[in-house]
Amino acid sequence: MKKDIHPDYHPIKVVMTDGTTFETRSTYGEPGASLHLDIDPNSHPAWTGGPQHVADRGRVSKFNQKFGKFGLTKKS
Repeated sequence: MKKDIHPDYHPIKVVMTDGTTFETRSTYGEPGASLHLDIDPNSHPAWTGGPQHVADRGRVSKFNQKFGKFGLTKKS
């Protein structure tokens, strides 16, 4: 590595949504800083199997909201 061009890599504390913590190394903040997560594997629907709101805003859903009032139906 070249000297004096890379950011400082130091230990930080990560706080999960349920309050559990772990220590890792990062360029975030100052040494000993805490990073509080808003979403993590304990609360995100992709990992918990909860409601998937992302699918509600997909392309088909947007199309149906925009053009559904025209009564378009699928022909066989």
